[in-house]
Amino acid sequence: MDHRGGEAVRPKVAGGRAGEPFAPIADYGFLSDCETTALVAPSGNIEWMCLPKMDSPSVFGSILDRDAGYFRVGPAGVEVPAAQRYIPGTMVMETTWWVHGGWLVVTDALLMGPWHHEDERSHTHRRAPTDYDADHVLLRMVRCVNGQAQVRLDCMPVFDYGQSPARWEHSGVGYHEAVARGNGVALRLTTDMNVGFEGSLATSRTLLKQGDARFVALSWSEHEPPATYEDAHERLVWTVHHWQHWLDRGRFPDHPWRSHLQRSALTLKGLTFAPSGAVAAAATTSLPETPGGERNWDYRYTWIRDSTMALWAFYTLGYDWEANDFFYFITDVAEAAEGKLQIMYGLDGREELPESTLDHLSGYDGARPVRIGNEAYVQNQHDVWGAIIGSVYMFVRKRDRLDDRLWKIVVKQVEDALDNWRQPDAGMWEVRGEPQHFTSSKLFCWVAADRGARLARIRGDHDRARRWQAAADEIHADVLAHALDDRGVFVAHYGATSLDASSLLIPLLGFLPPDDKRVRETVLAIADELSEDDLVLRYRAAETDDGFDSEEGTFTICSFWLVSALVMIGEVERAKALCEKLLSYASPLQLYAEEIDPHTGRHLGNFPQAFTHLALINAVMQVIQAEQRESEPGLV
Repeated sequence: MDHRGGEAVRPKVAGGRAGEPFAPIADYGFLSDCETTALVAPSGNIEWMCLPKMDSPSVFGSILDRDAGYFRVGPAGVEVPAAQRYIPGTMVMETTWWVHGGWLVVTDALLMGPWHHEDERSHTHRRAPTDYDADHVLLRMVRCVNGQAQVRLDCMPVFDYGQSPARWEHSGVGYHEAVARGNGVALRLTTDMNVGFEGSLATSRTLLKQGDARFVALSWSEHEPPATYEDAHERLVWTVHHWQHWLDRGRFPDHPWRSHLQRSALTLKGLTFAPSGAVAAAATTSLPETPGGERNWDYRYTWIRDSTMALWAFYTLGYDWEANDFFYFITDVAEAAEGKLQIMYGLDGREELPESTLDHLSGYDGARPVRIGNEAYVQNQHDVWGAIIGSVYMFVRKRDRLDDRLWKIVVKQVEDALDNWRQPDAGMWEVRGEPQHFTSSKLFCWVAADRGARLARIRGDHDRARRWQAAADEIHADVLAHALDDRGVFVAHYGATSLDASSLLIPLLGFLPPDDKRVRETVLAIADELSEDDLVLRYRAAETDDGFDSEEGTFTICSFWLVSALVMIGEVERAKALCEKLLSYASPLQLYAEEIDPHTGRHLGNFPQAFTHLALINAVMQVIQAEQRESEPGLV
């Protein structure tokens, strides 16, 4: 079985121009400079890119509508490449093409460069400056490695989510530079090919023979793009070395699954918005969770609940700087939220994320509506306090100190958790049905009180430590009294009989020890009853009032949670088999969307998905450590 599955649904052809089919979600490549991201279709089209940052309006949006803009560099008349790969250890992509009479290689990168702000301060960066910075240039280089081939450049931006076509005009001398403006963005196209215009399309065509090479740079800031091929090549090499040096900072076990850990680390870094340290949940909006369905959400924001797992993943792999940057972003928003902490924020920390639909867009493969913004930001989700206190606890354990600023945040968030834990909420899955007493929400309120009590002891505030520990014990007892069915299995919410994959977090968060019979029974029940072809659903849609009638795919984060939970309860061989199966479902570039259709292997939902890669790191490390314990008894 081909686990990618998309090829079985339609031919593996992906353009971007009107009338052409959509590529399977898993077949897109992901580029990032840690401020902007782009998705590259197998055809060589840039089909998703938002400027000037990840959650800005798109300039290339043909992944959501074939008329919403694209940017292709590749052979004329050939759409299907021979191969695609990342240059090892980088976010730089190579696409190799065979055409009748020759071979071409196209290299794509969002350039990184040295820190730009030596003579003036950045108006966007809130984190400490580093040695490197986004160059704000999308570079595309093409070379003929054998024979000869006609190469075509087609650049058709449509600003503001496909609503404002570009108007190109030449700049500079000759036909090598062009500028298009729209929606507050100025795009500058620089190339050593001759560019002309056909309406809103900037285009060029040239014959390359063996050894010939050309470059195209699209830039959108005051920083100069490369002006010659030599300059472009030098800056590409700098970018390649940047990513390889960054990856070299990490700690990766010598194991056959190491490449999955490394690609997940690079993907998480690529989803990190460097100016603030926030980690975006995904690079896209409205890629459907059901083919042709309406479960289409905007994930280009940062969720507080991601913070604990992100910190764990970054710290585990040795990326303390990235973990600390995300933590400082979380503390920034928590400090600003003197009233109520939201579940999610814009990448720059903004609070309001109003949701609307873009009815002029047809959606990915007809899946509508297309949404921007996310109304979940106004929901009551009680996991938020446990997530932030868990993050503080993890941060403080690395330093064994708790300063006044952090302590003030801890006190506020723990007290909010204790004031609200008895109330129903929307739950961690952000259901849009009636609020319930979700087990996972109670679990995270327990985390807030339990970790809060530990932090109070570190602080030396013994009165709060005793009070918060008593509250943690009360929540613990309440969950055990109301969240178990007759079998001793944890259910989705109080009064329910249905299962929920979030119960897998019970051993992962230490609510009960892994050898507790209730934990074991819950993990095995989810594995046997809430799975399709071994892959885990977050819940049965027919048994949950989530506001929608349609089904959805299996949630890959939940499947990786199951791997971790199986390791913890001693089912190591079953965990290894499931982990191996999940890794086989990775995209050709080792990326993951949010969900997988268990029957076809097709990736569903927004892409690439940070939460999936975070859970992958956790699960893979759990399996590797279990293997080490088996081979070397006594090894921790």
